[in-house]
Amino acid sequence: MTRTMLFAGAAMIGMGLLISHANAQGAPQSVEIAKVDLQTVAAGYRASKVIGSSIVNDANETIGKIDDLLVTRDGKQPYAVLSIGGFLGMGTRLVVVRYDSLKFADKKIVLPGGSKDGLKMLPAFEYSKE
Repeated sequence: MTRTMLFAGAAMIGMGLLISHANAQGAPQSVEIAKVDLQTVAAGYRASKVIGSSIVNDANETIGKIDDLLVTRDGKQPYAVLSIGGFLGMGTRLVVVRYDSLKFADKKIVLPGGSKDGLKMLPAFEYSKE
């Protein structure tokens, strides 16, 4: 749970800094910087290491892989885009779950209560063309 909150906080700070930088090109803006516990951040999971990881359920069955991590434009909610189904990359489908629904334990990423059939029932996701 702490690592999930850590990722969410880091993502929000990162998005805030990117947005502040984009706004800085126009009128002068002031940016409030929050104090960050660097040891906590350093012990977290890099997005580059999480993307591509397998997702397992409570029975330790692989039910998908993390295709990407997204943050809403307001920076308030991170999501995990999961690749499910298919074989050798053919016939896969993308679905989305809230990042905070994933649990990190024993070097595994677990979707508690998740199943292949349950994920198949979620609406298909497509990345924005923008």
